[in-house]
Amino acid sequence: MSARALPYRPHNHDACVSQALADARSICRKQNARLTPTRERVLELIWQSHKPLGAYDVLAKLTAEGHNAAPPTVYRALDFLQQYGLVHRIASLNAFTGCAHAGEQHTGMFLICRACGNVLELMDPSVARAIETAANAETFRTETITLEVAGLCPGCQAGQHHE
Repeated sequence: MSARALPYRPHNHDACVSQALADARSICRKQNARLTPTRERVLELIWQSHKPLGAYDVLAKLTAEGHNAAPPTVYRALDFLQQYGLVHRIASLNAFTGCAHAGEQHTGMFLICRACGNVLELMDPSVARAIETAANAETFRTETITLEVAGLCPGCQAGQHHE
């Protein structure tokens, strides 16, 4: 498991951000998609924390940096980043988190700490298969699967303050 996939354990967070941006550039180059400076900055802002950011949080950060951004600009950037698998939308929080498995076909599964707000993206094909099997038994054809699990991360269980 990569260091950036462990938000509640100490790690070099700058490496998370750098790797995410490098992955995004590579994915966009391979798919002939245009990663504009605004889109790249939105992705960088999302990766600066393991806590999901809402669109208006992103907008506030861009505005504070002197960008002349409007809500449609941020929403278009987030749509682009989702389209290319670079971020996930956490529906229960109406917020976005960086994809720890960008460029890989996978089911979005997230552990969300209700105390500190950190999100851990899991990748477990057996869980996705179990959901597919259960759906197929009901003759239901799945299109997308996103699993969000709320609870407490190890740091919050131990009463530790952490980022």
